[in-house]
Amino acid sequence: AGGRGEARRRPGLLGPLPVSGPSPFALSPQLYETANRYHFLHSLALLAVPRCRRPLLAGALLSSGMGLFCGPLYYHAWSGDPTFNKAAPYGGSLLILGWLAMAL
Repeated sequence: AGGRGEARRRPGLLGPLPVSGPSPFALSPQLYETANRYHFLHSLALLAVPRCRRPLLAGALLSSGMGLFCGPLYYHAWSGDPTFNKAAPYGGSLLILGWLAMAL
């Protein structure tokens, strides 16, 4: 029920639009991949938290660790600003403590 030029008005019908300009991850794709990998793996670990002895402790540690570890890496990868990178080691430590809380 489209007339002439309908495809020009709805470019999504013909496939994805060509993207011009640099990729949003052009600054640091490796940094983004690292944050994404840790975020994904620890999100899966959160699924097992209800089965451990101290689910509140383990869940809080893993969630806080993901925020403090992955958050600064995502921010740095997207913006190029390393301001919050100092929080990443604390987040990594919280992730380790979260795994220990799940194991014990």
